[in-house]
Amino acid sequence: MAIQPKKHEMPVQPALERARNFEEVALGYPEEIAVAEARRCLNCKNKPCVEGCPVNVAIPDFISKVKVGDFEGAYGIISESSSLPAVCGRVCPQETQCESKCTVGIKFEPIGIGRLERFVADWRNTHFKGEPALPEPNGHKVAVVGAGPSGLTCAGDLAKKGYKVTVFEALHLAGGVLVYGIPEFRLPKNIVEKEVETLKKYGVDVETNVVIGKTLTVEELFWDGYEAVFIGSGAGLPRFMGIKGEGLKGVYSANEFLTRANLMKAYKDDAHTPILRAKSVAVVGGGNVAMDAARTALRLGADSVRIIYRRSMEELPARKEEVEHAEEEGVIFDILRNPVEIIGYHNPDDRRDPKNGTVTGVKVIKCELGEPDEKGRRRPVEVAGSEYVIAVDCIIMAIGTSPNPLIKNTTDGLEVNRHGGIIVEESTGKTSKEGVYAGGDAVTGAATVILAMGAGKTAAKAIDTYLSAK
Repeated sequence: MAIQPKKHEMPVQPALERARNFEEVALGYPEEIAVAEARRCLNCKNKPCVEGCPVNVAIPDFISKVKVGDFEGAYGIISESSSLPAVCGRVCPQETQCESKCTVGIKFEPIGIGRLERFVADWRNTHFKGEPALPEPNGHKVAVVGAGPSGLTCAGDLAKKGYKVTVFEALHLAGGVLVYGIPEFRLPKNIVEKEVETLKKYGVDVETNVVIGKTLTVEELFWDGYEAVFIGSGAGLPRFMGIKGEGLKGVYSANEFLTRANLMKAYKDDAHTPILRAKSVAVVGGGNVAMDAARTALRLGADSVRIIYRRSMEELPARKEEVEHAEEEGVIFDILRNPVEIIGYHNPDDRRDPKNGTVTGVKVIKCELGEPDEKGRRRPVEVAGSEYVIAVDCIIMAIGTSPNPLIKNTTDGLEVNRHGGIIVEESTGKTSKEGVYAGGDAVTGAATVILAMGAGKTAAKAIDTYLSAK
């Protein structure tokens, strides 16, 4: 049978309609389209797609189940490797991971692996009403710091082996970046809630509003009887450029802006958390977080939203799909531009904040691409005398985050690198402190959800080996 050259289109909301609501953009495959897409898979013997998956999902095997309509069987295969399939199917960069290795992709478009994973997980969430089979308790206790992708993955894998696992989360909801960072229109929060509830059914306890390093220390967790600790506290410390005007009203870190909108629901009319509903917004950066911030600003009512990025469109690190969606929704891309100053107006009658004024614009300088840097990307070179001002009333800095120093500053013997990331043994996630493991953004700095999950999975295996030998 001839292979359909292109993957089946994902149904989506119309661009102009979705740009003004927070409902999910992608609507998901119906059953008949999922089966048709699965039938494009060759079920290769060497399974190159599995090598491209950071958590090594048995991709051809689950797709074979979808082909014959055995969606429950497909879910069973995925769940052997992934604790968050409904999340991964939505936000993982499959185009640079599993789908980039797809044999069909050599000649045609690769199989829509992520779309099929999402379909299977959503089908299961809709149809399954039972309870999972619980393993026999093994008598060991493990503490997990942070209820983000790495922490939840580590907790789920250990719970399925019989460990008593408690996850300590600083915020009032579990999910980490899945709830505070990724917008509702990309990842509905009820999806995250369902994934967390599934883990709880395996016996995982989640304690929210507990800040490790302040409410409790890592040492105190050991005193409380936990035999190993996994740190998956993420990278929530925002970075700024250090340019003039960053203290003006109307300047946000993307972390704060998205947390207010996503976790605190500031986009709702009755929200208790304020957020600036600006009319003209500039987002500095070119990654997925920048796309999320720009598209959120549109949905908050902005008339004009632009991305300011110092390289070209070809170098944008954001997912191709997210860039395309942003363009369709009306986001403007000011490429080969770099901010040098934020301009503001100071009202001398404003006694509430006499030191700072309000954003009125951003001064940018044009750039050209020079020689490649150590990562192979061509360096942006500023063009002297090319500065000009773009009128905006809100600036969102989406140029990266770093691990919060709280845990490392309150934990003796925990080594970190110059960026604040916890130093670990790559193959195990083991840190310099006995019984303590770490993974995800707390180690690498801001990265993808699936890489964080892979690190949580690696650490869970190592913790099991460590405690089994005691």
